[in-house]
Amino acid sequence: MDRGRYGSRIYLITERSGLPISVGISAANLHDSRALIPLVKGIPPIRSRRGRRRRKPGKLHADKGYDYAHLRRWLRGRGIAHRIAHKGVESSQRLGRHRWTVERTMAWLAGCRRLHRRYERKADHLLAFTSIACTLICYRRLAK
Repeated sequence: MDRGRYGSRIYLITERSGLPISVGISAANLHDSRALIPLVKGIPPIRSRRGRRRRKPGKLHADKGYDYAHLRRWLRGRGIAHRIAHKGVESSQRLGRHRWTVERTMAWLAGCRRLHRRYERKADHLLAFTSIACTLICYRRLAK
């Protein structure tokens, strides 16, 4: 999550290999847990070889910042299996195996100079440039 020059954060949901699926931005003073529901709702339908399009992830990994009962209930109600670390109970080391893909994708986004040092004052422009950067990341990974 990047706190650009004007005080905003970039949130990502990535697939297992690190390709961004859903992206969003928010004010820097907004708690991380408030961004989870809009990000999950923003996942587009994914085409599969057989059957209907998937509209939700099979499993969601998150760190301790998302450890709230209402988020767990919401994910369970949508049929999404979750693996969210409990505050004060579990160490954050176990989630590191899955979280590094998100951190790597954030590092790829930080390579874009326009996003690393936020030049735009409008949030719509930042979201547009972040979406373009995510599109380029997907293109580069899929072109290999």
